[in-house]
Formats: sequence, structure tokens, C-alpha cells
Amino acid sequence: MRGVYNSVTDLRRKVFAAIADMAYDDDTNYAKKMEEIPFKILPGTKGQYRDNIFLERAIIGERLRLGMGLPVRDGSEVGAISDGIEKSTISTKYYDAPLVNIIKFACNACPEKKVIVTDNCQGCLSHQCTEVCPKKTISIVDGHSYIDQTNCIQCGRCTDACPYHAIIKIERPCATSCGMNAIHSDADGKAEINYDKCVSCGQCLVNCPFGAIVDKGQIFQTIYAMKEGYEVIAAIAPAFVGQFGPKVSPEQVKAALKELGFADVVEVGIGGDLCTIDEANDFLSKVPNELDFMATSCCPAWSVMAKKEFPQFAKNISMALTPMVLTGRLIKRDKPNSKVVFIGPCAAKKLEASRRSIRSDIDFVLTFEEVMGMFQAKNIDLENIVGDEPMDKSTKAGRQFAVTGGVAASVKELIEKEHPGTVVKIQAAEGLKNCKTMLMMAKAGRLNGYLLEGMGCPGGCVGGAGTLQAIPKSSALVKRYANSDDMKTAEESSYSDLVHELVNS
Repeated sequence: MRGVYNSVTDLRRKVFAAIADMAYDDDTNYAKKMEEIPFKILPGTKGQYRDNIFLERAIIGERLRLGMGLPVRDGSEVGAISDGIEKSTISTKYYDAPLVNIIKFACNACPEKKVIVTDNCQGCLSHQCTEVCPKKTISIVDGHSYIDQTNCIQCGRCTDACPYHAIIKIERPCATSCGMNAIHSDADGKAEINYDKCVSCGQCLVNCPFGAIVDKGQIFQTIYAMKEGYEVIAAIAPAFVGQFGPKVSPEQVKAALKELGFADVVEVGIGGDLCTIDEANDFLSKVPNELDFMATSCCPAWSVMAKKEFPQFAKNISMALTPMVLTGRLIKRDKPNSKVVFIGPCAAKKLEASRRSIRSDIDFVLTFEEVMGMFQAKNIDLENIVGDEPMDKSTKAGRQFAVTGGVAASVKELIEKEHPGTVVKIQAAEGLKNCKTMLMMAKAGRLNGYLLEGMGCPGGCVGGAGTLQAIPKSSALVKRYANSDDMKTAEESSYSDLVHELVNS
């Protein structure tokens, strides 16, 4: 649950901080350092979370490997945590598939789906649960309800009918959160990902209460590039508002990032403005003459899902480059030898940046949570750092991309402003399950003429796997930040005339 600092969050943060500390340190004996980190994070002889200090340290070891971009192991292999480290102590490493991984020996083997009767059953006279069960799998045994699991279809009617709420449906949290139905059980009951279905949205990793699901990281490689003398520039997504503390201003975030070693900080909201202009042109030229409807392109989890599940609509996804890519191209237009780091809320952006067509635009992708680990490693006091450089280059249009409905609203506002009398119909969905429903409506012809916006995460980008605060709070802060901008629509951006050049570069 985002916004609640718990033991899983604490361990993730400590691992990120340890990787950053290792990268910043002048001692280059990285193999030795990796072996020492689990003992520093979990000192002593007694387990703190699982009653087994050796298991806990083994899990930390795999989290370290994934944080360094190395493959996860299942516990059957002989070797040190640092095996293969030479492949990651470089500044040019891209993400190797798979991005999202399960540490098998950290998984609790939660049941996939099951309806059970709890001790709260009162053995009531009406026995409503038995009456509503369509398969007649519920009987009364010793005065209490009993469910025959071999015939139960988990429809949930009994849970709704019970007046004491004594019947509950339990389901593996990672599977429940997966909008692609990509998670199932292996032969041992452990979670397993079907990578043919997975779109790397990362919702499973933030919903696993055992911290068994982990994505790969590039903290070390980012810092390594700084130490090699590259001009490393942070491109920060508009969802950053409030992520690093309720009292931390955008100006302080910019100053703090420079303390980490970034040469400059650029708002990805600028790329949002450019994407708005490109998608507006795309929509006007193609709907309804060439396409019945058009869908936005900025969320990689959504666009990959749409193309996997509804291949007939692949042409309906806008060809506009995402704000991340447009911002990266803008930076490298002026500083071709720089390294660009996208900092945002999204795990799927790591996958997007790994595409060969995008590698020249974006060098690294870090989440807000990973960057918070870097702040911790450098002992940066964000609330008290002096920030005097404003981030004022993007418009309301680009900034509101971070919340559900923001992308479509920006395109609609631009088209209706520049083409008086034109009315753009929009439909937005958040979460991959809802996005699928929206595309089913489109398939039925109910959304012809519409601009569809899909967001893979609840709330939009603010609900991404790498966020730090509660989604409703993030949404409110981003909307307030966007509405405070003096520039409202995308064409007011001072970079608006560069769209054609950047798209075709």
C-alpha cells in the first residue's frame, strides 16, 4: 500500500540506499561490499521478520542482485551474491529480461483464490449461504457452514449473503492486482509470472506483502556514469510533486537531485506538452477519416496490453512518442554527449527505455523510491535544502499527464482551443482491467469518434509501482501543481515549434 511505510518498504529502501552508497564510495571492491551488505542491513543472529536470519539475508542478497540488474536465483545454485558483478559495474548496462522477478524462497505460496468460512460463523437458523450457492457446495456440519472446496467456483454469493460476514474470499494479492492475469502458481504453490502476458506494470511487486516480487534497477549504473565524468541529466516526471515529503518544494527536489550529482534537472512535463501537440495532430488527421477512434500512447503498460489483447486495434494507438522519449530527445538535441535519466513512478518505463529504438534517447530509468534511497545514502535533508531554481518550463497540459484523464484532457483542450466549434469526445480508464473493458466497448462500436486514454495503474502515473505516497494525495497535489501553472495549453510551451523536428529526429 503506497503511503504506508512498513517493513517491506523499509527493506527496499535500505537495499536501494546500500547500492547507492556502494556506487558513491571510492572503494571499488564491489564484490566484497555486496557480500557485506546483508549483514549490515540485518545485523545480529536472530531474524527480525521471518524468524530465520539466514533466510532473511538470502532474500536481501537476491534483492541486491536485482537492484544491480543481475538475474535472480532460486536457491539451488552454488555461488556468491556478487557472482556476475562485473557485468553490472559499468555505465552502459540496459535492463535484461525479465524486468519483474519473483524471489521464490521469499514467496509465501498464498492460495490463488479460495472462499472460506471463518470462526465468526454463528450457525444461524436461516442458513442463507446454503440457499444462494449455485453449486450447492455448502452444507451444515456440527451447526456451522462448511464449504466443499472441490466444487466451489468462488462466485462470492455466500460472502454477500452471510449476515455476520463470516465467509470471506481470499486471493493471492499479486494475482489480484495483475490486470493481465499473468500470475499463477507453480508446482510448489509459489507465484509464477507468465511473461508472455506480463506488461511489467509492477503492480504485483507493490501488492506482495512478503516483498517477494522485485524489479531490476539502475541506481549503480547511473552513479557510475556520473563518476566516469558524463554529464548526467535528470528528466523528472510530473508525478514527482509531494513524493519526497509533504514540505519539499519542486525547487528543493531540483536542488537535492543536483546534490546527488545530476548536472541538471528537466521537467518531463515539457515532453508532455510536445506529446499533446503530436497526439492532437494525429487525432485530427485520422479520426474519423482513417480510424474509428484513437488511443493515447504515453503509458507503455497500457499500449502493450492493448496490442497484446486487441491486436486489431494496434493501428488505433497513437504513433506519438511518449513524454519520456520526447524529453530525452530534447535534452540530447542540445547536449548529445549527455546521459539522460528518467525519474518517475513507473516500472514499465524501464521496459520502454530498453527498446532498441529508444536506447539512444534514454540511458537510465529510476523510480521515485529508488531515488529516495539515493537521497538516504547521501544523507540529504530535503526539507531544509535551499532550492532557488524554479521548474517552470512546462504547462498545465504537460503536468496533468500524471493523473487519470489528464492526457486526454490536454489533447481535447488544445484541439478545441485551436479549432473553435470542434468537440472532442474522450473516455479514460485506469488499471489494466478497466482498460480492457474500455477496449471491449470500442470493439462493440460504442466509442467511435472518441479519444481513448488508458492508464495501466490506479489513478494514472501517480499510482505507479515506484511511487512513495498515497494515490489520492498524489492526484490532488499534481492537479493543484498543474492548475497553478500560468501556461495552460500545450501550444504555449516555448518548445512547441520543435515537435516536428524531435518526432522525426
